[in-house]
Amino acid sequence: MKLSIPSGKTPVTLTLAALFLFVFFASSSFAQDRDRIVEKTNKTTPAPVESNQPVRRPQGLTNEVRVIREEEPKSLIKKTGSASLTTAANKSSSASYSATFQAMMLNSIREKMGIRYVYGTQGPNTYDCSGFVWKVFEEAGLPFPRTSAANFWQTFEPVSGDDRFRFGTLVFFNGLGHVGIVAGKDGFYHASTSKGITYSKFEGYWEKRIVGFRRVPLSALVFEGPEN
Repeated sequence: MKLSIPSGKTPVTLTLAALFLFVFFASSSFAQDRDRIVEKTNKTTPAPVESNQPVRRPQGLTNEVRVIREEEPKSLIKKTGSASLTTAANKSSSASYSATFQAMMLNSIREKMGIRYVYGTQGPNTYDCSGFVWKVFEEAGLPFPRTSAANFWQTFEPVSGDDRFRFGTLVFFNGLGHVGIVAGKDGFYHASTSKGITYSKFEGYWEKRIVGFRRVPLSALVFEGPEN
């Protein structure tokens, strides 16, 4: 660095100027040579604290959570109580017996044709009217308790229209004192007091004495009643 000294200055002034420059440069050098002091701290980031305490919800989320389930649609078909065995059948009166069942009934009837009538009997050598009907159904595979014609009437289901003259329908006469098995629209099978097991036509004598018709249901029935 070149210093220009103005003319006319005294030596004392030059000496002070030189001393000032020396102190200035010495101070700058000392400041650059000092070690920088870095403040060290013992502070560390705290580790997360595990706790077994339940986490509390914010105050605004303390309401109970409810799950709303949709109700199942109600059945359109109402359940009904089971029908009494002594007053109604489990099948419709219009239901026909199977061909096999009818064949077994007809075979049982044919085997008994001509067997004589004796009151209170149910075979195999003699029959009364209700005993004959009971035995035919039993041998065809549809058993029910042996009882009187009047109890058959009270137990089995009523039929009307064409169902009255289907094979296997029961027909009742004489104030429920007599019963037979319908063969068709023209006649029926029964145990006659005079002819034994026989076929008779409705026309004439029997037509005027008909009380009504009943159908033995397609399931076994259990009922109580006095024997004929």
